[in-house]
Amino acid sequence: MAPTPEKPLRGWRVLVPRGGPWGHGVAADLRARGAVPVVAPSINFAGTQDEPALDAALRRLGEGSYDWLSVTSATTVDVLSAHRAVIPERTKVAAVGETTAASLSAAGYRVDFVPRHDNSAAGLLAEWGDAAGEARGLHILALRSDIAKPVLTDGLRSAGHDVDAVIAYRTVGVPIAQDIVEGVAAGSFDAILVTSGSVAHQISVQIGLVPSRTVIACIGPRTAMDAEDAGLRVDLVARSRTSDSLIGTLEELARHRIEQGA
Repeated sequence: MAPTPEKPLRGWRVLVPRGGPWGHGVAADLRARGAVPVVAPSINFAGTQDEPALDAALRRLGEGSYDWLSVTSATTVDVLSAHRAVIPERTKVAAVGETTAASLSAAGYRVDFVPRHDNSAAGLLAEWGDAAGEARGLHILALRSDIAKPVLTDGLRSAGHDVDAVIAYRTVGVPIAQDIVEGVAAGSFDAILVTSGSVAHQISVQIGLVPSRTVIACIGPRTAMDAEDAGLRVDLVARSRTSDSLIGTLEELARHRIEQGA
């Protein structure tokens, strides 16, 4: 069936280059909107190479040594759960965005603060005053990926806080199936969803030049900048760093094309 204003993504073949609960959840949302999602993970997550440092930090966390814990990804929540980490009542929890907050809640952890405007490390830093008030010298545990830029850590330290920055996991590339790589090159995909700088890097390295008919849609401005740095063309940027916003922005483009008769 052809796309309609009610279901503008009907028939669209969309590459979701990220697996796990997030990728399959996005695929389900796309399918409900009439699209044909293809999940092809380009990244995966592995344990940190400094497990003793992570274990020691989580032990201090359980003992109540920290005033705040910052959590900047749903994968970090998986690490907390796998280690059966305990977050005491005295330690407040800041989540980078709604997706991470939902993951924390689903894992049975409390969430005390989520930035309202920008779901990124920079956004969390910008609104830190709303979370912690005028307090200075707070002891904060910042768990992050090995490739994450230390935006939050550096900013909090500059503000006078004592921050333990600990790598919780590594991001590693995963080979994309050859038939999918060839399908992108042949123009058989209508869109590719780019959800992080690491995904952008893998798309650039493994797929290379993406045909102009294929919309490259990024989940937010930061990811769009990372995608351009990786050499990708950026056609669409979601207003906020959520899957709903990303899919909604893609729908708006598809609807505009229908109205324009494209």
